Amino acid sequence: MSSHTPSKLPSYPTVLPFSEPPYLSHLPTPYHKPTHLKFQKACRAFIEEHLAPHAFEWETAETVPDHVFPLFAKSHMLIPNLPAPLPVKELHALGIKDILGTPVAEWDYIHTAVYLDEMSRTGISGPGSGMTAGMAFGVPPVIKFGSEQLKERFVPDALLGKTKWCIAITEPGAGSDVANIATTAVKSEDGKHFIINGEKKWITNGFWADYTTMAVRTGGPGASGLSMVVVPLQKYPGVTMRRLKVQGQIAAGTTYIELDDVKVPVENLVGQEGMGMRYIMTNFNHERLTIAVGVCRQARVALSSAVAYCLKREAFGKVLMEQPVVRHRIAKVGAEVETLQAWVDQFVYLMTQLSKEEADVKLGGLTALVKAKAGMVLNECAQTAVLLFGGNGYTRTGQGEIAEKIYRDVMGARIPGGSEDVMLDLAVRQLVKNFKNAEKVMERPRGSSKL
Repeated sequence: MSSHTPSKLPSYPTVLPFSEPPYLSHLPTPYHKPTHLKFQKACRAFIEEHLAPHAFEWETAETVPDHVFPLFAKSHMLIPNLPAPLPVKELHALGIKDILGTPVAEWDYIHTAVYLDEMSRTGISGPGSGMTAGMAFGVPPVIKFGSEQLKERFVPDALLGKTKWCIAITEPGAGSDVANIATTAVKSEDGKHFIINGEKKWITNGFWADYTTMAVRTGGPGASGLSMVVVPLQKYPGVTMRRLKVQGQIAAGTTYIELDDVKVPVENLVGQEGMGMRYIMTNFNHERLTIAVGVCRQARVALSSAVAYCLKREAFGKVLMEQPVVRHRIAKVGAEVETLQAWVDQFVYLMTQLSKEEADVKLGGLTALVKAKAGMVLNECAQTAVLLFGGNGYTRTGQGEIAEKIYRDVMGARIPGGSEDVMLDLAVRQLVKNFKNAEKVMERPRGSSKL
């Protein structure tokens, strides 16, 4: 008998299959450094205290209580929704030096992804979106493209969480087809104001927002006639808002906005007239990536909830997990989740290695594609979870409530931020455009002897 004693493997808490990304499943990670791991622990503790226990209740109630937004703002837990790197100068000027102990100066897109992943860990996207959509999508164009006076007027209160924001692009007749936006902003006779008329529809968080960064038509038809303007909302003359009843993400406060001769100062223009399309598309890249990261976690929640159920539910004299057909279903969508996770992780890493300008060009089409793929994977995982929960997955309360709720969220991932078929087409068009542009650079003049 050998006297050799095998070395003991490290003792880790068990992790339910498919419930965590690899870096949280005791596996090596090429992307996550100590700074990311430290923030993940602090972030999870914060969300498990202030969001997770109440997410189902708030989604059912269709609203997030008033005290929650300022609570997140006080801990600077709305700031991670901004594109990385963060606006360090503006944050430091406001005394915001760190987010749960992580310095804002060292923040990168991997921190952002950790935050988005943890915020989605409840599986319910409505309450989180109701708090964060404005900071994620409404405030960034003002920071990036606004004049100094515009930023001085609006950015400090936004970063401190003293004001709520939204982004207003979509209209009843122009969703993913942004170039056909019909809402007009015409200058007053004295040239001091824009007079805005039109409608905005499916605006996340609009009902509670104080301000919106709005896409408007200041010029002729097509993309070149678009601009962005900051518009006040709450009780503002000419602004009427009503909530829309949507399939999922109910606590996100989806809103219909009507604008009837709404008068705003011309100083509320974001950047330059006629540059709105560029600003919108740049902003969309961030929006689509945040959707992909959050949706990847939602897919995990749906699948791992079904796995947990199948490990305990008995049918035909054995637990469901002992049925080959059940394992087959889980395996197929499990492979989809892990594939998506690998792509998302790599994508976020690339965002830390490329400048914003490089990323917009090289990753713009792929951002649309990863967003579209994430929605497809969520659909498969949510549908599988409902089927494995059976009748419980068809019921709005009880053991399968999580599967039922996530399934209602699916179209909120596949349509907003650019509808899926539009994203698929955009992705390939952008990749082909990049290829052709690169070919032109490589072409040598006819008759040239230069290699």
